[in-house]
Amino acid sequence: MTDTAISDPFLHLEAVDSPEALGWVRERSDRTVADLAAGDHAEAAHSRALEILDATDRIAWPVLRGRYAYTLWKDGDHPRGLWRRVPWTVLADGAPGVDHPDWETLVDVGALADEEGVNWVYSGTVVRRPVDDRALLRLSRGGADAVEVREFDLTERRFVTTGEGAFHLPEAKCSVSWVDRDTVLLTAPLDPDGSATDSGYARVVRLWRRGTDPAQAPVIFEGRRDDVAVGASHDPVTGRFLASRAPDFHTSQEVFWTPGTDPASTTPLAVPVPEDCDVTSCGDWLMLRPRTDLEIAGRSHPGGSVLVVPWAAVDAEPGRLPEPVVLFSPTPSTTVEDVTWGRGRILLTVLDDTESRIDAFSLPDTADGDWSPMPVEGLPEHVSVDVLSCDRLSGMDDDPASGTAPGSAAPAYAGECPHPDDAVLAVSGPVVPPSLVLLRADGSTTTLGSTPHRFDSSGIEVTRHTAVSDDGTEVPYTVMRGPGPAGPRPTILYGYGGFEVSMRPAYAALRGALWLEGGGVYVVAGIRGGGEYGPSWHRAAVRDKRPRAFEDFASVARALVEEGVTTRDQLGATGGSNGGLLMGVMLTRYPELFGALAIAVPLLDMKRYHLLLAGASWMAEYGDPDSADWDDFLGAYSPYQHIRPASEVRYPPVLMTTSTRDDRVHPGHARKMTAGLEDAGHEVQYYENIEGGHAGAADNSQEARKAVLTYEFFRRRLPRRRPHQG
Repeated sequence: MTDTAISDPFLHLEAVDSPEALGWVRERSDRTVADLAAGDHAEAAHSRALEILDATDRIAWPVLRGRYAYTLWKDGDHPRGLWRRVPWTVLADGAPGVDHPDWETLVDVGALADEEGVNWVYSGTVVRRPVDDRALLRLSRGGADAVEVREFDLTERRFVTTGEGAFHLPEAKCSVSWVDRDTVLLTAPLDPDGSATDSGYARVVRLWRRGTDPAQAPVIFEGRRDDVAVGASHDPVTGRFLASRAPDFHTSQEVFWTPGTDPASTTPLAVPVPEDCDVTSCGDWLMLRPRTDLEIAGRSHPGGSVLVVPWAAVDAEPGRLPEPVVLFSPTPSTTVEDVTWGRGRILLTVLDDTESRIDAFSLPDTADGDWSPMPVEGLPEHVSVDVLSCDRLSGMDDDPASGTAPGSAAPAYAGECPHPDDAVLAVSGPVVPPSLVLLRADGSTTTLGSTPHRFDSSGIEVTRHTAVSDDGTEVPYTVMRGPGPAGPRPTILYGYGGFEVSMRPAYAALRGALWLEGGGVYVVAGIRGGGEYGPSWHRAAVRDKRPRAFEDFASVARALVEEGVTTRDQLGATGGSNGGLLMGVMLTRYPELFGALAIAVPLLDMKRYHLLLAGASWMAEYGDPDSADWDDFLGAYSPYQHIRPASEVRYPPVLMTTSTRDDRVHPGHARKMTAGLEDAGHEVQYYENIEGGHAGAADNSQEARKAVLTYEFFRRRLPRRRPHQG
């Protein structure tokens, strides 16, 4: 199957909901469940997994908005979740338990799903700030990326009706944000033939006013059909509007309107930066994060830097940037993974050899003021730290809003806020359960609550190592070794290697309970293509350089055998999405290295990936199959086209999983690869969850089943002892 001119014999499986395809899916999924989910061990594992996921002594991870902390809570009684809130003052005294009387339930997602007969999955909310009176609720059918948007009254705790002029948008891959009580910014492909990009995302930005048809709302900005998408934001601190078009996944062109202008009648100005420079705005400041070297005012700043300039200087000379303040400059071992704006400070999440720390700076009161470093005290070392939330009003937040109309100046924040510069952090390690930590403005930290241990971590050893890839590059990996005697063990190797996403070893309760506790080994590899060492680490495995990621992963697999951690027959590997492509290449190019492979929601047919769902948006990462890229490099590794018959090569057994409702990576990839492997005589088990979207699961029960299928597959396919030599 290496001649791409041969017609695809399994193309019919791309018809997601066709009776023929669904019959094929049911037959194989039922067979896999009957095998891997049956038996005392699998049933006990499912019960334990569900007990962990449904536990009521979990932390309710909060999002801070004004006087309240909001969260989505799931348990056995509420598998689809309760969207609810609690006063910040209650949370600050310690993470309140599930039965605390001050919790207010706003929406019972399961009850709504039952009432309407739709498998709704909560996908987030956008609260109108600072008055906190309305929210735009995002509901997904079965966990898909496309959502339906409904307006919710936070004061009366009910959905706003059509008769009241409610904002309501049918299912679409969209983004909405408040401008004022009766206006929102909307990016949505309302007309697939005109307002959608080739990737299926929005091509235009509209100002949608209450009571009007969104398809007729004024267009204030638009991109091209071959762009990935457009985006927009409104900053309530200054009244400034920004918009952007993304020519590809890694670049964007940014424009802005000066405060006081109406974007519906004014031409925007370009932010004078290269397309590969990330731009964000908060209040009076513009932040720049270049991916490659950026020269400003005669000085070069390396890719991965974090720079800030005052908006006032950009407004005064729109075509020129002033000399920036440097908040961070990368080193070979450090990169900034995330930036969080607060009211009076900014927090940088820094990775140093993939371990986290938080750097803080005060926001100056004037354009020429100092960005002074601020203390961050009391955080443990050798852990993963994430800034969950702080109460910011920037239009780049997930809940941008203001009380102003387009073209008017924004008033000072008037809402009550008991925590203007507090932030809440999530802190965990491979054997350290997650903790909710309050970071105060003075840099002090207080642990508000911790998740109890979900597995016995005694005897589990965590160590860091490096492997040497084919070109001499050192590739980091972390080994988590369960208790037991010395010598090789059944081992699962995990990797991703794409889109500048960093792999940080953190606490995973199901992994610990279902694999490590029983003596298994789990390894996380930080291969190129990811973001472990910044933009250059990512660029090293993009497009024609993608094989570097595959070589890195294979080098870690060999190192694990050479170091005696495992043997070839005891080594399994797993990955999902882009990591599923990685697994497909391991199967077809490096089958001799592995004893079993689990492949989840994968890309596998790189000849057609750009024609399926959001695939066209990833061509900057992988290449264009309709160009010379196919002959130059894509066709050389595309797993689906490189299946060889069992008479020629021995592939390790495969578990393939996906979701019918995945509207990001088409389930046809997994279906066709499975059919091809079956046709070639290889051992493959297949499971497709009807719900779940790209995550593969829509509720705790589905998540538990997905985990049990994977770990049970490895438990049965990877021998417990080294094969006898003799």
